[in-house]
Formats: sequence, structure tokens, C-alpha cells
Amino acid sequence: MYIYNAEIITMEGEISRIPLGFVRVEDGKITEVSEGRPEKISPGDIDGAGNILMPGFIDIHTHMGFIGDGASDEGIDVNEGSDPVMPQLRSVDGINFRDGYFADAVRAGVTSVVTGVGSLNPIGGDMLALKTSARCLDEAVIMRSGIKFALGENPKSYYTERDEAPQTRMATAALIREALEKAKRYGELLERAEEPEDRPDYDIKCEALLPLLRGELKAHFHCHRADDIMTALRICGEFGLEPLLVHCTEGHLIADILGEKGAKAVVGPIICDRGKPELANASLENAAKLYRAGVKVAICTDHPENPINFLTAGAAYCHKYGLPKEEAVKAITITAAELGGFGDRTGSIAVGKDADLILLSGDPFEIQTDVLMTMINGKVYFERN
Repeated sequence: MYIYNAEIITMEGEISRIPLGFVRVEDGKITEVSEGRPEKISPGDIDGAGNILMPGFIDIHTHMGFIGDGASDEGIDVNEGSDPVMPQLRSVDGINFRDGYFADAVRAGVTSVVTGVGSLNPIGGDMLALKTSARCLDEAVIMRSGIKFALGENPKSYYTERDEAPQTRMATAALIREALEKAKRYGELLERAEEPEDRPDYDIKCEALLPLLRGELKAHFHCHRADDIMTALRICGEFGLEPLLVHCTEGHLIADILGEKGAKAVVGPIICDRGKPELANASLENAAKLYRAGVKVAICTDHPENPINFLTAGAAYCHKYGLPKEEAVKAITITAAELGGFGDRTGSIAVGKDADLILLSGDPFEIQTDVLMTMINGKVYFERN
């Protein structure tokens, strides 16, 4: 299949633009990207009609499928509040892939998301990267992206109400360190065991943290305040973890430090009020200041805090308040894919990558722009009549 007669934004290099070109798709993959027109056009090919063809949008911090569209408590599975340390929770067992918001995502051109548990627990379950449409969830999964950690107000408030630990930031950090140290020692015992009887008793929590300690998963740290951001980096440094700073609301206050440390951040939700104490210093200039300091930045909706179809609006606001446009577009395409750990699969239009493509009627940040087509893995899931 060819998609031809389109202005192509590849997101390769400095957002390379092909004024008039075509993309060839075979078996769900991109097999050719070129200027001009294909030599032969078949009835099944797609005429871009001069519109913009670009990679699908990506949001790497959401709770898609965990908080249902219009759901009561029965449709909410986002937090398991029975234990503050729950790394063994697997998102794949909690996502309702038939939730209506996935269809909203496809109509808005969002082809991939990272979703997972909420932020009540100092350590929650895993974060799962998936495509927004497929026959079933198992076929939509791209990879496990990370393990969710949370600092600050959320775990502290929830467990104080239950009269359990943690009730302070110190206790939250201590519980995280205790779990990581236990998993580290558990892993060392497994490595030293020469016979089956030498192996330690199976521990599901330690087992869940071993991929993190081996560097196979990232540590997704929910952190708003500057002190919580530094705590996240401190803990990751102690255990050799790769941190991803989620929200990073006060990052602009310590942007120089984060730049020096080579930090990576997912900022958002962008369109929101200062509805809790940790958001007192929220700034629409956050993404721009972090970028200028050398921090690699992606943008998220934190769906449903912002509905998933407002992803481009959030990125547009970040651009309005100082983030260069090319970086704002990258923040919801290739940079998001790279920070999520699946930049080799999607996020740009390049030979060998998944054919996750969208056709737009105009500038992606213009509110009147329509998504005309959404393709995931080479299959068209949405067309605007």
C-alpha cells in the first residue's frame, strides 16, 4: 500500500519535511519513504490530497483503561490501596481495552500510550506501552516500560487517612529503599545459588523489581515538588536505576540541576488548575525551561486528568510558552517514544518502523485541524468522512 500525494513530516533528524512524497506500507511496517509519486498507483492506495502525513501522536503517561469512561467504582481499577508496596501488579490484568477513551484516542491521532496504575502507593505496578487499537489488549502491547513509584502528597495523604505508613515523605522514601534493597539481596542470592535448594523462597515483590534493578525497565517516578524530584534522583542513584520524572511540576525551579544530571521528564497535565498544594508553582513555561537546561522532555495528558484527545492542545501551550515548536512536536512523537523505551518501533516515519501514521488537514497545533486518518500497524482504524 502507498500513501501518496502528501506533505510528510518524518520526525527524523530536525523534523525532516518532504513537501510532496509517499510512504510505502507492507505487513504493518514502513518499507519506503520518498519524494515524488510512486511509479504505479493501485486502487487500494491512499491519496493524501496534499495533507500532512506524520507519525501518530504518543502519550507516555496516562491511566487509559483503568478509569472508565463515565464509570462508577466498578469501572475504576487504578489504585490498589491495600498495601503501599505493590510492584507485582501487572497493568495488563487491569486495563479495560474496550473503554470508549481508546476510540477517542484513535480519532485524535494518538496511536500509542503508556498506561498504568495511579500514585497512591510508593511503589505501584508496571507501566505498559501499547497501541490504542487492536483486536485485543494482548495484541496491542508494545512492551513493559517501567515500574511506577510515587512521592509526595498522594501516598502520604492516603495512608495518613488509613492511619498506616507512610505518613511522611521520609517514610515514603524509606519504604521504597527497603523494597529495592530487599530485591537487590534477593537477586544476589539467586545468582549465587548453585543448586535449587540454595535458592531463596519465591518472593513476588522482589521478582517484580529485578528487571528494574537489571536496567530492563525504567523507574517512573510521580513527583511534583522540587524536593520530591531530587529524592527520586537520589534513590535512583543509590540503586543504579534509570529515572523518568513524571509531572516534574517544579522542575523549572531546579532546571539547571536537572540538566547537569541528564534528567528526563514527562510534564503534564498541562491544562489544569493548581488544585492541590504540590501544584502551587505550576508553570506553563516548565517544559521550555527544562528543555533550555538540557532536559529531554515529553508531554502527557495524565488521562483522564486531561482527556487523551487534548494531548496536542497541551503541547501547543508548551510551544506558546517558550518550547520550540519542533521540540513540542517531538515531545508527543519521537521523544515520547524514546523516553518510553520504544523509539525503535514508532514515533517517526522511517523504514523498518511500525506503520503508525496519521493524516492531518493542517498544522498539528491548530485547533481547527482535523485528523483525517489514523493508521496503526498498517491498518486504518479511523477515517473522517
